[in-house]
Amino acid sequence: MEVVNAIGRRKAAIARVFVSEGTGKITINKRELTQYFPSGILQYVVLQPLNTLGVVEKYDINVNLCGGGYKGQAEALRLAIARALVKINAEDKPALKAEGFMTRDSRVVERKKPGRPKARKRFQFSKR
Repeated sequence: MEVVNAIGRRKAAIARVFVSEGTGKITINKRELTQYFPSGILQYVVLQPLNTLGVVEKYDINVNLCGGGYKGQAEALRLAIARALVKINAEDKPALKAEGFMTRDSRVVERKKPGRPKARKRFQFSKR
């Protein structure tokens, strides 16, 4: 099997994933998964598509991650892994879609408007 690549995005984070057959090693920006995401919850989020299909020890995953915070990066990586798994085997798509891993979450931060302290917040109104 050759290397399969996919892209996942969430908020300001972008994850480029390269999946090849292997022993289940996940490398993010030349660091291990447990070193890059010390939080167990974020590790669980990243591994969700692999656990759903039961292929955690089947593929080696190399990741380039940039932008955003750690939560956005973890969810971008989850989407990228799910997309790569579908490229490898299209029959897995219904199972991943039912769990919600194939959907790109398009919510991003609203821009700040001029004359206001934040996007929607206004300065205190004074009648006199």
